[in-house]
Amino acid sequence: MEKQFPKNVRQIGNVSDEPKIYVEDYVDTYLSQLREKAAETAIGAALVGEIQSLEDQNVVYISGAIQMKELEVKGTEINIEEETWKQLEEDKKEYFPSKELVGWCLIETGHPMGLNSGVKKVHEASFSTENSIFIWKDALETDEIYYAYKYHELMQMGGHYIYYEKNPSMQNYMINTRKKIGVTPSEVVEDRAAKDFRSAVREKMEYKEQKGSSKFTYATSVLLVVVVLAIGISTVNNFDKMEAVQTSLESLSQSVNKPESKTGTVNENEGEDPDKDAAADDTKVEDTDAKDKEVSGGTVPETSTIQEQLGDEDYYVVQKGDTLDSISVKLYGNTSHVEAICKMNGLSDGNLIFIGQKLLLP
Repeated sequence: MEKQFPKNVRQIGNVSDEPKIYVEDYVDTYLSQLREKAAETAIGAALVGEIQSLEDQNVVYISGAIQMKELEVKGTEINIEEETWKQLEEDKKEYFPSKELVGWCLIETGHPMGLNSGVKKVHEASFSTENSIFIWKDALETDEIYYAYKYHELMQMGGHYIYYEKNPSMQNYMINTRKKIGVTPSEVVEDRAAKDFRSAVREKMEYKEQKGSSKFTYATSVLLVVVVLAIGISTVNNFDKMEAVQTSLESLSQSVNKPESKTGTVNENEGEDPDKDAAADDTKVEDTDAKDKEVSGGTVPETSTIQEQLGDEDYYVVQKGDTLDSISVKLYGNTSHVEAICKMNGLSDGNLIFIGQKLLLP
């Protein structure tokens, strides 16, 4: 079956040139994460995917990226050891066996746009396929330029596409290499013990936040009561609407009293189907963290101990102008984690977040 153009795409720059370049979202996110590690030492990555002719157009799909073990930049010379090439080949066979090398990426500082003799030498030696891709990224800025190898030259491209689809191979590679580069995996499958562990921490945080915000909640509740009463008076002759007003008042009364009561037990999610919390792409994590193993024996640690064990990377502090969509994009590169963030923090309405709130990350 012939491959079709991706339907869910985001255009970057002018894409009138050929080949048409499509970069999968996880790959783009991974390269951005590598950029954060390249401030002092240049980092290289091999790009894997497919080069095709589709509907009379030359198309390059970049569906994977493999970090080079070592890469040295001296002036215009780029040195890649033989051991690095062996490592790239092994990683490609393990994580992307059905894909081919379609180019490479260089992330570094101090060089203008990269078309020097060293870049061309590396490209022609190892990535000389027609329409193969070279990506130059500045480690300190957001600047990046794409080049395509055409007519034995690297030619600058005007733009490219970011496309979104299931990519378990890239997800698996990111998860298995996260400790080497300090990357947090985008999607993790929680087991029941891990879920209860995080639930205990969340309840402790919610109780403290409710005590600090009780005055604000009370004032808001009073305003809502006034609004509901006004609606009730205007609909006094409508029996059905009066019933709706009565129900609203009962719910509002419960919400006013809720901050004064302590939160429930750790196992409040015990009745839910654990399959609902699985990641959308069925990503599986081979080993549970050491903390989660401790709670798998049946009992959950004291919440004070749990909170001390978690690091700053497990939370996100809401800033001015943040939404759950923007937080998901900022942390994971797309908006697909909004629902997971809501579940982890017990948010029934994703819009009700406030500045300074700590959100537990999935």
